[in-house]
Amino acid sequence: MALNDVSLSAGMRTNLINLQGTVSLLDRTQGRLASGKKVNSPLDNPTNYFAAQAHLNRASDLDSRKDGMNEAIQTVKAATNGIEGVKTLIESARGIAQSALSASATDRTTLAAQYDAILTQITNLAADSGYKGINLLASSGQLDVKFNEDGSNSLTIGGFDASAAGLTISTSATVGGGQGWADVGAGTANITASITDLSEALTTLRTQSQTLASNLNIVNIRADFTSSMINTLVGGADKLTAADMNEEGANMLMLQTRQSLSTTALSLSAQAAQSVLRLF
Repeated sequence: MALNDVSLSAGMRTNLINLQGTVSLLDRTQGRLASGKKVNSPLDNPTNYFAAQAHLNRASDLDSRKDGMNEAIQTVKAATNGIEGVKTLIESARGIAQSALSASATDRTTLAAQYDAILTQITNLAADSGYKGINLLASSGQLDVKFNEDGSNSLTIGGFDASAAGLTISTSATVGGGQGWADVGAGTANITASITDLSEALTTLRTQSQTLASNLNIVNIRADFTSSMINTLVGGADKLTAADMNEEGANMLMLQTRQSLSTTALSLSAQAAQSVLRLF
């Protein structure tokens, strides 16, 4: 409609403009009440909007890193569980070796087979201790944990070979330079050597377990710190953009009252124009 299609009196146009302004404010207040934010777009407050977006973007990046930390924690726990399993098997193997010291030649052969079977299970258990494709009980296992959003702060957790061969535990036939448990002259000494190998393997496992526990503690601390930082960033973004719901509710009541009064004023202005009809 062209501006000159309908002529309004000065009073009516002033009241109409005030009513339009009130409706605009009502729409804005309703939007704030619906979203809970006083800054919903750059048009509302570009400084606060983009600052809040920067906080939220960093929080999102850190949240992704936190997922990686949680996966790292599970990887280390899988390795720790594997170590505990290997230690239990070694204790069983040591018990068999100690029994073989006082066993007859026939019984020693049977015990040797049991001993070797446990060594095989040690190797198998170590091989099955991986998580998500990373096995810290293998010499090739390595876990890189990134802590901050650009990955510049990180921790590398190296693995070790927890197989029977990696722990330098010889089979009953190869211990003692190949003489083994069955050797008539050196059999007892070789069994004693196997017990020594098992004790040294336990020491190695305890040391590696302590190292993993220390690394796990670091990752847990960083994960907790990251959660706190995410909450801080989200809280900061909210403070920049969140609306005061009490204030906006009061604004809504006031604007509704103003709208009603503006409508009444516009109606009164129209009545002045309608008085011309009395001339006819």
